[in-house]
Amino acid sequence: MADSENPLTPDWLAPSLLIATCGWIGRIPFAPGTFGSLVGLPLSLATGAAATWLAGRLAASAVPMPAVAIEAAILAVFFLAAIPICTRAAALLASKDPGPVVIDEAVAVPVVLLAVPPAARGLVILAAAFVLFRIFDILKPPPVRQLERLPRGLGIMADDIGAAALAAGCLAAARWQGLL
Repeated sequence: MADSENPLTPDWLAPSLLIATCGWIGRIPFAPGTFGSLVGLPLSLATGAAATWLAGRLAASAVPMPAVAIEAAILAVFFLAAIPICTRAAALLASKDPGPVVIDEAVAVPVVLLAVPPAARGLVILAAAFVLFRIFDILKPPPVRQLERLPRGLGIMADDIGAAALAAGCLAAARWQGLL
């Protein structure tokens, strides 16, 4: 869906591009991944609060669940929903992993914060999670780089989840050692 003046200009109002760019945040001309990661911080607070509320509602039921399991399930749904969105956005932008697509970073940052109970997600923890994620996302150590090679939207999403898993491990270790 291109405009009539330039067939190479994508339709930025296309739903997949609007979602994949997190409301056009990914179109910021410098460090779009960093800005997309910032979107993940309030998303983490929201998913943590929703999971805590739902765990409280389920506590007296026949199927009580810990908040972390509920939050992980919410994030898994976000991850799975983002795969076809990223696939479509990449096709519209004619790129394997276009820079403006930042939903992968936005979903990955809350994955880092699964290592921390929602009530403990203060500014220092949020900042540490953000920095650790950005380090692993930029450096892409093995196996993160290999995940990037998966096809289409899965590759766009999977490498960021891999970076998030490494960052979560570091965050958990830092908390365990009393550094945070």
